[in-house]
Amino acid sequence: MENKPKIALAADDAGRELKDIIKAHLEEEGYEVADFGLHSSQPSADYPDYALPASEAVASGECGFGVLVCGTGIGMSLCANKVPGIRCAHLTDCFSAEATRLHNDANMIALGARVVGSGLALKLVDIFLSTPFSGAERHARRINKIADIERKYCRDCGK
Repeated sequence: MENKPKIALAADDAGRELKDIIKAHLEEEGYEVADFGLHSSQPSADYPDYALPASEAVASGECGFGVLVCGTGIGMSLCANKVPGIRCAHLTDCFSAEATRLHNDANMIALGARVVGSGLALKLVDIFLSTPFSGAERHARRINKIADIERKYCRDCGK
C-alpha cells in the first residue's frame, strides 16, 4: 500500500455537506483525514474559523494537503493564503486542478459547494491529489518568488 499524505479538511455551514462527501471519498481511497469542522448544521459559521486551523496543519507539515469548502470557495482560499507556506488554489475546473499542482505546487484547494456539484468536486480532489509538482526550474523559481513576498510581509512568522 502506498504512503498517502494526511489531508486537512474544513468547511463552513455552506460547505459542510460537500465536505462530508469529500471526507467519505478520501477515506474510501485510503487517506487519513483531519476534519477541522464544521461538524454540525450550525447556521452562519464563519469560514475563517475553519480555514485557519486546517491551513496551519498543512503549513506545519501535520497534513500534506488540504481541502477547504465554503459557498464559493473564494473566502476559504483568501483566508488560507494568509498563512505563510500555503498556496491554496480556488478550483472550478479539471485543467486548473492539474495545473496548480504541476506549476504552482499548491498544497491546498478551495471549492465552492454552490459552484461545483459533488461529482465534479470529487474529480477535482482526485486530480489535485494525484498530480505531482513538475519540478521544472521556471516553476520552482516562481514559487520561490512567492515565498520571498511572504517573508517580506510576514510579521510573526520568524522567517
